[in-house]
Amino acid sequence: MCNSPDLHTHSTASDGTLTPTQLVRRAAAAQVPILALTDHDTLAGIAEAQGAAADCNLRLVPGVEISVTWQNQTVHILGLGVDPRNPTLNAGLEDLRGFRHWRAEEIGRRLDKAGYAGAFEGAKALSNGRLIGRTHFARFLVARGAADDVRGVFKHFLVKGKPGHVRGQWAELADAVGWIRAAGGQAVIAHPARYGLTRSKLLRLITEFKAAGGTGIEVISGSHSRDEYFVFARHAREQGLLASAGSDFHGPEQPWIELGRLPKLPEGCTPIWQDWPIAQIGIPYWHPNHNGAVLRSSP
Repeated sequence: MCNSPDLHTHSTASDGTLTPTQLVRRAAAAQVPILALTDHDTLAGIAEAQGAAADCNLRLVPGVEISVTWQNQTVHILGLGVDPRNPTLNAGLEDLRGFRHWRAEEIGRRLDKAGYAGAFEGAKALSNGRLIGRTHFARFLVARGAADDVRGVFKHFLVKGKPGHVRGQWAELADAVGWIRAAGGQAVIAHPARYGLTRSKLLRLITEFKAAGGTGIEVISGSHSRDEYFVFARHAREQGLLASAGSDFHGPEQPWIELGRLPKLPEGCTPIWQDWPIAQIGIPYWHPNHNGAVLRSSP
């Protein structure tokens, strides 16, 4: 393990359990040199995280994890180094959040029918009134004793064919990448091993992703096994993609996924952060402006 950048994390702005400030402080304590906050379909936590990063002398990269529907399944695309004020990105994310709210209400209705009354209200309370995700429902059902842990809830309640499943209708792949590029960021395929794609289907995804302007793939992920690190390192090299690394940290309740414990990228990968000025000079955080991602020193 090494003190490598962690470019995939979540806070209470989406389905994490730490506030942006708590997340940044935990990353600083773990000696993470560069942290990206990438909440699901929202930029709401970025401003708070930037302030905390300046106080901790931590380099912060504003990011987002965008939900995409590609060939009838959900994939996630990270945007790294985005301008949180960009109108194109914000408009796209607003539409996704609208669907998320409807989906949460529908999941609640279906769980009510399955005998778990108050699921929507319970999930909303756990979200602190912000974006309500499936993880909030999972935590509610764990508290109700419906399963031993969050993974068990997903398996028995929230996946296809189960009582709380609602099919996602997310952004188009090209649109999501376009929003990220419009905001001056780099698009990265998040945790590709999670999608269970055949090699040929993965290559189709990569081809369409690159054609839309995508540049990176998550090689190191909290969702990946050691063997998968090398599988996706090979894909990155062969397909000319930059390699990213992120824990997909959601909170200390999942001790097997922790900040500051990422291994080095496999040999031959080109890190997505290689040409970032932020990685080369002592500037506490990445501060985007209307021209895209640029740098300034902390206030």
